[in-house]
Formats: sequence, structure tokens, C-alpha cells
Amino acid sequence: MPSLLPAHIGASNPRREDARLLRGQGQYTDDIKLDRPLYVAFARSQFAPAILEHVEIDDALNSDGIFAVHTGAELAHLGNLSVNEVINMPSAPRFCALLEHEVRAIGQPIAAVLADSPANASDAVELIYADMIEGEACNTTIASHSWQSVENDMPGAPHHSVEVAIQHPRLAPSAIEPRAIAVRYETDTDSVTVWHSTQTPHRTRSELAAILDIHPSRIRVIARDVGGAFGMKASLYPEDVFALWAAFTHKRNIKWTATRSDEFMSATHGRGTTSTGRLTLSADGTFLALTAKTSAPLGPWLPNSALVPAWNAARVLPSGYLVPKLDIQTSAVQDNFTPTGIYRGAGRPEANMLIERLIDKAARASGIDPFTLRRRNLLPPSALPHDTVTGNRLDSGDYIRALDLLEQLSGYQTLRQEQSKRRNQGELVGIGIAFYVEPSGSGWESARITLHKNGTASVASGSSSQGHGRETSYAQIAADHLGLTPDQIEVTLADTDHTPKGIGALASRSTAIGGSAVQQACIEAKRQKDKGAPYPITTTSRYENEGQAWGYGAYLIQMSICPDTGTPTIEKAICVDDTGVQINPALVKDQVVGGFAQGFGEAMMEHIEFDEDNQLLTGSFMDYAMPRANDVPALEMHSFETPSPTNTLGAKGVGEAGTIGAPAAILNAALDALAPLGVTDLNMPLTPCTLWTAMQKGRTT
Repeated sequence: MPSLLPAHIGASNPRREDARLLRGQGQYTDDIKLDRPLYVAFARSQFAPAILEHVEIDDALNSDGIFAVHTGAELAHLGNLSVNEVINMPSAPRFCALLEHEVRAIGQPIAAVLADSPANASDAVELIYADMIEGEACNTTIASHSWQSVENDMPGAPHHSVEVAIQHPRLAPSAIEPRAIAVRYETDTDSVTVWHSTQTPHRTRSELAAILDIHPSRIRVIARDVGGAFGMKASLYPEDVFALWAAFTHKRNIKWTATRSDEFMSATHGRGTTSTGRLTLSADGTFLALTAKTSAPLGPWLPNSALVPAWNAARVLPSGYLVPKLDIQTSAVQDNFTPTGIYRGAGRPEANMLIERLIDKAARASGIDPFTLRRRNLLPPSALPHDTVTGNRLDSGDYIRALDLLEQLSGYQTLRQEQSKRRNQGELVGIGIAFYVEPSGSGWESARITLHKNGTASVASGSSSQGHGRETSYAQIAADHLGLTPDQIEVTLADTDHTPKGIGALASRSTAIGGSAVQQACIEAKRQKDKGAPYPITTTSRYENEGQAWGYGAYLIQMSICPDTGTPTIEKAICVDDTGVQINPALVKDQVVGGFAQGFGEAMMEHIEFDEDNQLLTGSFMDYAMPRANDVPALEMHSFETPSPTNTLGAKGVGEAGTIGAPAAILNAALDALAPLGVTDLNMPLTPCTLWTAMQKGRTT
């Protein structure tokens, strides 16, 4: 390790990516210009479940500008997409680029048109007719797991027992850039260069090669700029596979960019989990036992991380609290709706919502202040690291300090006094708090460092970026360990021909693991330089962390609700996070704010709806309410740094913190506001209609 103190790690350097993006010089997938490409449009199933009897394509074939029309039988030989089996799954539904027979959900591709323009392709799709008969509805558990503590008897005398049931809304990730792929066929080598809007370019390459049964060397994947992803772009989609198959089959350039309607109908949704739980505690508020059941939805096919939400929604329990007796069960259930997958937080918000709602109910039942009850049951620093029943190790930190700081910085006691006065005047005002833990990803990542004779250096990382500012933070890490400035560091990401293999940007893992790989490669390069090695000096590192880094923190929300209309107003939002070592504090704040905005969206307005015939009712932003900038309240942010012992940087993930901590605090605040009316349970989103209806029921009981 360098002997000098860091000069760049810990500095809020401006994002180096912003200059070209603000000048319109970004390179997104739809920006790629190909020579005479064939444009793809997909005919999609209009109802489900159903059996696909026949697809009539003649009229489409004979329309203007059409090169070819393909149906599922032509692609039936292709392989399956791999699925990360974090929980036991005896069998998985088949992955099809184009449907052959069974339709499980609306929006699934049943035919594909290749045309000389996007307009001609879209027009031809309207001429495709599918003969379908009604099929059998599916609601089948295909994966499950459970954990129980060894302790069989209640460790104390139970005095209170509270229960909650939570239905999370389904959410549309809504990246600014929709899914897109551009494939350039390389005639000389019978290979392809693929520009893909993805979080995982190396996974794109390996999965496409496996599905098409070709050598990975025939596929190059590039993802220079990605306009948001949030988990939705962590896996391949049927449309991606078809585009590559078409390029190799016709030896032509291929291009497809999803419409916003495509995204609502066929991109993976998030959340939708159902959770129930029961918490038992003693007379003094000590937690004795937790029983929890979660059920996460799965759609017609499984993206790579489809089982992760069900897994996280259970294994994160009981959060940072000590609960001696545990019975935790989770399942993943296939239904006839749009595919679901990981979405910023991926099960962590669901786990946190369950335990934090239970604790707030327990506080009300026992008469113990919500801060006091949480503090009484959080693991103290001396108990960390702590191995949980679900097989996780909480690595480090001071959970109680986060709560103490939140109470002090928010002026909690004064807020409670003001709340009492306002209630006496007839106002509906509530205060909600929530503690959270955030496990970041595990596994490995890679980096390659090259020192040049002119005093500059190049960093090539197997990780990627979807708007995080990764180029900036990796340059800061390399600068400190090479004795250079960030301006002397070139960073290359997300090009499978020019970066070492890696996993990608997901699960808040890239700084802790990818950054540690950069650090290790830099240390070795500096060592070789000091030994007098000739230029250029190139070193590589494959870094695997020693366990997940668990960030944590707490949120406080103050909310008022109009007694006449049910309109909610968040009057105060404040958080305290233990972020681990911060490479770039400004980027950390950006991540926290972004997560908070999406957590606010789930809590207050976002909700995918289907009707009784499985038709999508929220297929555009006319019907799906996503928060705008002026909808999101200001967030007062505070943090401290406890280095994680699980990676060499000491970093922890923060990208999902806001989606985990904020929704529970918002819901707790709403229920605290409506407590005088006898309202004890609510489901998100907390729209004025939801709150007004709950108020009327409360007033009549």
C-alpha cells in the first residue's frame, strides 16, 4: 500500500463523463449508425394465457420494405438463458426468443419482422394475425427455501405479538434509455460487434454465445453509455437473442430499439412481492421470535437474476436486529403477467418493509418509543461480525450510532412535541422512522493496469457503468495508488474486446469489488515500476471479496395528510448512512438521492396494474405515475464511514440505500398520521385515494 495519505480518494471530483454528455457527445445504443441495417419489430401476444395455433405472416411479408418475417419454429433449436439458482428450483420455464406454442403473458414476441426502416417494420407487424385459443392460467411455485433457528423454545415470556401483511406494488423500472441492441455483422470473420444497453456486457457475450452455440470470440459487446438500468438491463431478453440470430442467419446488420410501450409490456417489472410476518416480544420490548413468509412473482420466462428478489426478501431478515427464534420462508411463484426481475434493491426493500412495519406495530402495542424499541434490539458493535440464521455475515459497524445521530439531527423530541400540538388542532401529521441494512454484491471482478513511459496510465475494468460515474471513481483510486493525478488516468469499461472479463454493475458491488480489483492491479504495477520493469508495465488483478459488505442507516419522515382530500405532503426527510470508505462523496450523495427518489416513487405513486383478463392497464406514462423532479421532497443527508473488512477498499454499497430505507419510513409516517383515526394498515402506493379511503373506513369503525 502507498505510504502517502490519499490525495484523491475521498475528494468530490466532478464526473469526467459529464462534459461529453452535456455536449451531446454520449454514445447510447440507438446512436450507433450501421450500414443499411435491417430494423426489427415484434408482433406480441395480445392476450394470455393461450395456446398459439398458427401465425399468419403472408400479408406482412408482402408489405413495403420487408426483408423477412420469422416465427418461433425457426428458432426452436436455440438454447436456454442461464438462471442464478440462489434458492432451490427443480425446473424452470423454457426461454424462447419467439414463442412456439404456449403463451403465458401479454407482450411476449410471437413473430419478428425485418425491414428497411423502423416505420415499415412497425407497419408490417400490424398485418400479422395470430390464431390463439384460451389456455390454462398459471400460478405455480417453482422455487422455495426456508430457514429456522436451532432454538425451538421461546427464549422468554411473550407479552406482545403483532402481525402485518404487505403487498408491494409492481413497478416499471423506467430507464431513460429503453432496451436497445445494434449488431454489426463482420463479413470477413463471420462474427459480430454488438452495441447493447446493458449492465453486464461480458454476461451478454457469454449468454449469447451459449444460447446460439457459437464460440464467444465471435461476439464483441460494447456498452459505452447506458441511460439507466436499475436491474432491468442485467439480463438478456428474447429480443436480444433474436437480433443476434438474425444477424448471423442473414449476414446483415440488425438494429432494434424498444418503444416505451414495449418497455411497459415486456421489460422486467420489479417488486410485486407479498409478505406476512409475526413478531413476538417481551414486556420490556425484547424481541423473542419472528415468523416471516414472502412470495415473489415470476413471469413467463426467467431473467438471470429472477430468483434474487425472493431470496433477498427473506435472507436479509431479521435485518440488524437480534431475534433468537426465527422461522423464515420464501417462494417464487410463476404467474401470467410480465416477467419480473431485479429492480434497485431486489428484495432488500421488501425485507426491510416487513421488519420495520412489525417494529412500528410493536412500538404502538407496547407503548415504547419507536427509536427506543429499535435501539433495544439492534446488534451492538461488539456483536459484529454476526452470522445470521439465513447464512449471512453482518460485517461491521455501529447500528445504534446511526439511530442516535438520526434522532439528534432530526430534532426528534421537538418534532414529537410539535406533532402533539398540531394533532390537538385537528391536523393529521405523522413521524415514521426505519432502520435498514444493505448487503452489497459478492463474487469477483477484474482489472488491468498499464503504465506508460510518458507518465500516464490506463485502467481497463471488467465492471461497467450505467450512469454511476464509474470512470471518475476508478481514476481516483488509480491516481492515489500510482502517484498520479486522475487526469493522467484513462479508464475503459464495458468493451469485451478491450477489458478483462467481469460480472458488471449490479447489486451495489462495483465500487467495493471492482474498485478493489483496480486497487490491487495498481499496487502490483507500482511494485513492478519500483523494481525497474521496462515500459509499458501491465498488470492484471482478479479480485474476489471476502464476503458481502453490509451498509446500513436510518431514515426519518414527517408527513401531513389533508383531512379533506387525503393528499399527503412529506414535510421532512432525513437520513443517516454508514457508507464505508467514500471514494467520491459527491457521487455517494447522487446515489443516495437517486435511490430515495425511486423509493419515494414506490411508496407514493408508482403501480403497475392488470385487469381481470391480464391486460395491462398502465401501459404508458399517461397511466403510470412516475415522480418528476418537483414531486420528490428534499432529502437531508448525513453519513459516517466505518470501513468494511470484506474488501481492500473498505467500501460499502449505497446505490440501493434509498430504496430500502425510505419506503418503510414513509409508510410508517403515514400510519402514524392516521393512527388517531384507527387506521393500522396500508398498502403502497400512498395515493390521495388510498389515504382518503382508509380515513373514511377508520372514521366509521
